[in-house]
Amino acid sequence: MIWLRRNIAGILLSLSLAIAASWLGRLFPVVGGPVFGIVLGILISNFVGKPEWAKSGVKFTSKKVLQYAIILLGAGLSLTQVWKTGMESLYIMLATLSIAFITAYAFGKLLKIPYNLTTLIGVGTAICGGSAIAAVSPVIEAEEKEVAYSISTIFFFNIIAVLIFPPLGHLIGFSDKAFGLWAGTAVNDTSSVVAAGYAFSSMAGEYATIVKLTRTTMIIPVSLIFAAVTMLKKRNAAKTGGMVNYNFRQIFPWFIVGFLATSLLNTLSVITPSMAAHLSSAGKFMIVMALSAVGLSADFKEMLKTGFKPLLLGLLVWMAVSAASIGVQLITGQM
Repeated sequence: MIWLRRNIAGILLSLSLAIAASWLGRLFPVVGGPVFGIVLGILISNFVGKPEWAKSGVKFTSKKVLQYAIILLGAGLSLTQVWKTGMESLYIMLATLSIAFITAYAFGKLLKIPYNLTTLIGVGTAICGGSAIAAVSPVIEAEEKEVAYSISTIFFFNIIAVLIFPPLGHLIGFSDKAFGLWAGTAVNDTSSVVAAGYAFSSMAGEYATIVKLTRTTMIIPVSLIFAAVTMLKKRNAAKTGGMVNYNFRQIFPWFIVGFLATSLLNTLSVITPSMAAHLSSAGKFMIVMALSAVGLSADFKEMLKTGFKPLLLGLLVWMAVSAASIGVQLITGQM
């Protein structure tokens, strides 16, 4: 229990912020607990200062608790539940996923944004916001400030999407299903997808939620791909006299296997609906807790040094994904 004594102070500090952030998230669901968590962490870190005694536990929370949260989130996902909807939305999901990464890396290179930050913004926009960033960040060994900036960027456009998507959808004349597909593939965070969908109509909300759950499963192959890329980079660095210590077992995102395992247990009804709801809720709270720790680890002055280019990149990727989702629906006759 040495690790607990060493980390308990930082864990409790992160827990306190998560409780406050979750309460604020319920009051302002458009913003959501994760945003409040990272903002509160950043405010404390930069205007009060992170206590020395909390540093170890904050680091533990931002890394390990975050990974455990991803595993628990899998308990709320039934693989059979999303199969039919997943097949219907497969073309759109693959198209938006491809467009997101192509746009992110093309403009990221043009704007001279670091690889890790470009990757996290691309992943967050392509898949599911904070959860995807949480899954990929340890795989590519991203720094806390990169995670903080990318999550802040993604959630900023989530808020905008919740506010403008429903009225824009009515103006365009979307059907419930078409809007559900659009919201489910072009809005990032799950809470924002649900908020945007149900603001349009109940049917659109239900459809958007299922599309979003299916889209979330893309965390698994994308994380595995980045694990392989990271391993190859380290292997090449070792050959050229650079980094020599790389280990596939250390790079492999084992928590994604846990995510898949809990999803399978849900599918096989080993996890009851009541258990799934509680485990999923616990996972979402732990995400808020982990993101609060990420905020506590972020140096706002360093984030400002990064400039507004990452925010511009987030805007470009988000607009490309939103347009691609509508375009594929038009081409496939789903609108």
